[in-house]
Amino acid sequence: MPQLDTSTWFITITSMLLSLFILMQLKFTTFSSFSPPQPTTMEKTKHLTPWETKWTKTYLPHSLPLP
Repeated sequence: MPQLDTSTWFITITSMLLSLFILMQLKFTTFSSFSPPQPTTMEKTKHLTPWETKWTKTYLPHSLPLP
């Protein structure tokens, strides 16, 4: 019965690990991370709408008196 030749396993596994390491390093170097967020100033903007200067009231059906 022939014996399994394992003499080339070491070089095969070593070269596989080395190539995977190189490929992963290339992936990581091309990966672009997001820049940290910049602080923004929180300024209120004035919206000019016609109902801002008027007093309005919304009457809901439940708030109306019973007939």
